[in-house]
Amino acid sequence: MSWFSPTLDDVSNQLVGVFDNPALLLGIPLALAGAVFMSFGAQYQHRGVTKVGELAGGANSNGLTLSQLGRLLTRPSWVLGTVMLGLAIVCQLGALSVAPLIVVQPLGAISLVITTLLNARVTGHTPTRRSITAIIACVGGIFLFVTVAALFAVEQAVTTRQISVVLVLLFVISVALVLLWLLFRRRKARALFYVIAAGIVYGFVATLAKIVILRLQAGNFDWLTLLSLLALVAGTALGAYFVQTAYSSGPPDLAIAGLTVVDPMVAVVIGLAVLGEGSAVPIWGYVIFVVAGAIAIWGVINLAIYHPQVMKDSQELKIQRGSGGLLDPDETD
Repeated sequence: MSWFSPTLDDVSNQLVGVFDNPALLLGIPLALAGAVFMSFGAQYQHRGVTKVGELAGGANSNGLTLSQLGRLLTRPSWVLGTVMLGLAIVCQLGALSVAPLIVVQPLGAISLVITTLLNARVTGHTPTRRSITAIIACVGGIFLFVTVAALFAVEQAVTTRQISVVLVLLFVISVALVLLWLLFRRRKARALFYVIAAGIVYGFVATLAKIVILRLQAGNFDWLTLLSLLALVAGTALGAYFVQTAYSSGPPDLAIAGLTVVDPMVAVVIGLAVLGEGSAVPIWGYVIFVVAGAIAIWGVINLAIYHPQVMKDSQELKIQRGSGGLLDPDETD
């Protein structure tokens, strides 16, 4: 196969290989099922976080306090959402156990569409043209990404050096994100920061989950596997805190947009650059990765700006400050 100009037969052979791979065909439905559970879980968790915020006197973009985190356990909607997210994790781990990381992880983007429809029905905030365009960019970019990944992704044995690199990167980035949080929380950090932070951390969590699964499948449970498992748990806790704070300061589909775009982007970059899963990807495939990734990230940023619920909250805040009247979100189009 040429690096720059694959023939139709080359691509056809790759497609045949995909459909002849029973593990891949099992992994994709599991990932899609996980996306559905994630959508409903996010909606119910958002409802619980919002209720706790209302009882505490309003949304808290500075981060949830320990007492607020404790109150979440008393909210049935939050507990139900957590159970659904647990099922989503089970489906995701099942998918990761049988299919490459760079194929499974991006498929969670379908949860953005489901969450958007659920949130519109629950809140009555009908998506505007700009927010719909942003959602299409998120989902379209991710699915273009996963299509190329599915054609060329390969499983590789994970080495000790690769695991060490992932662990060091996670530690450094986690420290940096916590420092940024300490800085931004005094300046009323927006939901977009928490969404991106959660997406970055969960990208590493997905990678570590894949690493642990591969080592357990190989019967290799040593100190490095245990350290990876501990880092996975710690990363999950940190990412969960960022997600819950994002729920308290923004709509659930914005949080899901960040998770289903930033999370797989980070996981795929690690899979390609560190784990070697992209060793068979041609140069033109990397070009598509960059373009598709840029489109998806553009979608997340624009959804954070033009989401009807975000715009309505911003306009109501302006009214409270005496800076103008409330506009119909559709008029901004």
